[in-house]
Amino acid sequence: MATGNKTNDLPFLLEKKEVVLVKPAKPTPSEVLSFSTLDNDPNLEIIYQTIYVYRAKSFSSINGDHLVSSKGKTHDLELSSDPVTVISDALSRVLVYYYPLAGKLKRDSDGELRLNCNSSGVPFLSASANCELSSLDYLDGVAVEVAKPFVFDWPGEDDDDDDGRHPLILQVTKFSCGGFTVGMALSHSVCDGPGAAQFYRAMAELATGKTEPSVKPVWERERLVGKPTKTPFQNHIDKSSLATSPHLPFTEIEHGCFNVNSETIKRLKTSLMKECGDEFTTIEALSAYVWRSRFRALQFNSDGKTVFSLAVGSRGRLDPPLPDGYYGNAFTSAVVTIMGKDLNEEPLSRVCKLIKESKKIACSSDYLWNSINMFETMRRENKKLDMDDTTLFLTDWRQLGLVEEVDFGWKGPVNMIPVPWRVFGYLGLCIFFSPSTLDPAMKGGLRVLLSFPATAMAKFKEEMDALLNLGDDKALA
Repeated sequence: MATGNKTNDLPFLLEKKEVVLVKPAKPTPSEVLSFSTLDNDPNLEIIYQTIYVYRAKSFSSINGDHLVSSKGKTHDLELSSDPVTVISDALSRVLVYYYPLAGKLKRDSDGELRLNCNSSGVPFLSASANCELSSLDYLDGVAVEVAKPFVFDWPGEDDDDDDGRHPLILQVTKFSCGGFTVGMALSHSVCDGPGAAQFYRAMAELATGKTEPSVKPVWERERLVGKPTKTPFQNHIDKSSLATSPHLPFTEIEHGCFNVNSETIKRLKTSLMKECGDEFTTIEALSAYVWRSRFRALQFNSDGKTVFSLAVGSRGRLDPPLPDGYYGNAFTSAVVTIMGKDLNEEPLSRVCKLIKESKKIACSSDYLWNSINMFETMRRENKKLDMDDTTLFLTDWRQLGLVEEVDFGWKGPVNMIPVPWRVFGYLGLCIFFSPSTLDPAMKGGLRVLLSFPATAMAKFKEEMDALLNLGDDKALA
């Protein structure tokens, strides 16, 4: 069910070419862009990395210098079979529309982020691995150390200059089987999850014959700039009241990915319904279970407070609404704070109800604007929302449509995995995301990614195994 972070020698050799800067295929505006209040949150000033896994393309025959697909279409033998050529060309063309991603990002002396659209280009790395993707299980459940070579950051001397850093970095790695991976590193200040998915789909559209993206990108970050409140910001949670753990601080960290199949989710929901008579969504039921399991694994004290924060998308809920194509940060957080004793000992259905109620509140336009105004007040007072490892921050990637739907000509990816990144501390982040399409037993299920001190991971695995073994006749403990 779970895969830990075992340290082994890499089972392959990786040959990397020189990094090249892919520039927009046509001239683009030269300008300096500002950001929204949400984009300016210092907690989001990180690069998050994802890896997409594609199997080899299948062709029915070869006709001269052309390949004939199973659908009868002909493709240039040299160009169509090379994902590096296809994707780098698509990247150059999509940057005509997403030209800010070819610029440089920098936080100025006044504390504001700005993006210099100077067509600097996107760092692009081509690599080759001397193994087949099947030998790595298409990166399904592999240790983080095995996955990391397939995506890269590019600090280097170039990003230490006065121009700032690149908001987007891409790596395409080819395997001996003909399959490949696309590793994408993207600034969270520039794009949230739906924004990143919008860009990635657009690049795939141009790779497969479209002349322009079906959804045109919209910057317009001024739409989500808040107004500072008259009252100075005050943190409503006293840090001294938060629960503490004997496992914190830690010296060694483990990253775990846990499979939760559809039958397990169904049994969990059924058990909760028997407990209180209410129905809960998958995110409400499973996030409550993960929150409690994490509390137990880290052995937090029961007389301290514990905090849960769920990212809630705001697209379609704002008044006035955001335009189609907006790709900046547009989410808020549904927050629940309770005593550790209540989380650990009260019926789990009560925790689910609290999460459901907080989601409902967070979905209102008024709540989002109050949050934006609060962040703007903090920014102007040079304050940062300090969330440490006692808080669980959960984000759900299942609805981004990144598995099966993004086709560069090799059909959709068979797997997509996030690489753990440091936001709110490694231990603070939990991601729900879709399973690999190659495991029929996981259809309708999901994967849970989070990190623990090495001393606490075994206990969390016990909690997740208990969920897997939950029967219709068993009550939640």
